[in-house]
Amino acid sequence: MSYKAVKKVRVKVPASTANLGPGFDSLGMALNLYAWIDMAISNETTIYLIGDQMNGIPTDKSNLIYKVAQMVFEQAGVSHPELDITMYSDIPLTRGLGSSASAIVGALAGANALIGNKLTDYELFQIASRLEKHPDNVGASLFGGIVVAFWDGEKAESIRIEPDANLEVLVAIPAFQLATEKARSVMPKQVAMKDAVFNLSHSSLLVAALATSNLGMIRHAMKDALHQPYRAELIPGMKTLLEQAENHGALGVALSGAGPTMLALVDSRSGQKEELETFLKDTLAKEGIEAETLWLKPSGEGVSAFLLQEGDGDLLSFVEGEVLA
Repeated sequence: MSYKAVKKVRVKVPASTANLGPGFDSLGMALNLYAWIDMAISNETTIYLIGDQMNGIPTDKSNLIYKVAQMVFEQAGVSHPELDITMYSDIPLTRGLGSSASAIVGALAGANALIGNKLTDYELFQIASRLEKHPDNVGASLFGGIVVAFWDGEKAESIRIEPDANLEVLVAIPAFQLATEKARSVMPKQVAMKDAVFNLSHSSLLVAALATSNLGMIRHAMKDALHQPYRAELIPGMKTLLEQAENHGALGVALSGAGPTMLALVDSRSGQKEELETFLKDTLAKEGIEAETLWLKPSGEGVSAFLLQEGDGDLLSFVEGEVLA
């Protein structure tokens, strides 16, 4: 199979939040917090991870980015067993902001760009959903904006919604990690019919509110009975935030993905933004939890990859000059 491989690419991939309350494993939103990956075909595999938060991530061929890249090559019918990979990320690990999804999507896009984009975005979405077992985070990081999607074990389908220009996102990131597996382990295997109907109605209303920019309806729609009541036992203060954040200026509040990050949707025109931020931090502090707050926006753009030219600096220089400045 003929193709023209390029020398080196740089990938930018957004973070994401999933579920948005009732949309369990089906709703995702890209956020303007990013990871960067440089990837090049090489004579031997080297993996360089920038930043202390990358400690513990493997730097051999068991690395997730390397393994995902090889999946792209295999599906495209090409062979590039040796890669030079560098990664930097502003996305905190195992905090519910799609760090694994961003790595998967970044690896898919980088490897695909190296071989002339032989696979379509739809094909990349199938690989990503198969790896994550749900399409919400990967769909958001791949396509940007808000993604409504399903994964039935064989295929994934999605529709993208353009976020309202006035939508802002406040996240409170606790200073502890919570593995997705642990967050899923506390959930029941079966739920009552009334809880299933509750989530179907609220998730449908939330999608309609987001699609029509009816921000005022979000507070009624962003409720959940399937996962958050069970996961609240893992995050002290979460129940208080879910019940009271709207009184302090939030359009709605939810656990971001599997947590422990808490997320509030906010109208940028609100006069209660400082009050809301203080409420989130103080509520967690009362439980002895230190948390970092960030004001983010939905990222309208998904993953992007571009060819690096002669003279372009390495990723560390780029990060130091452009990201950390």
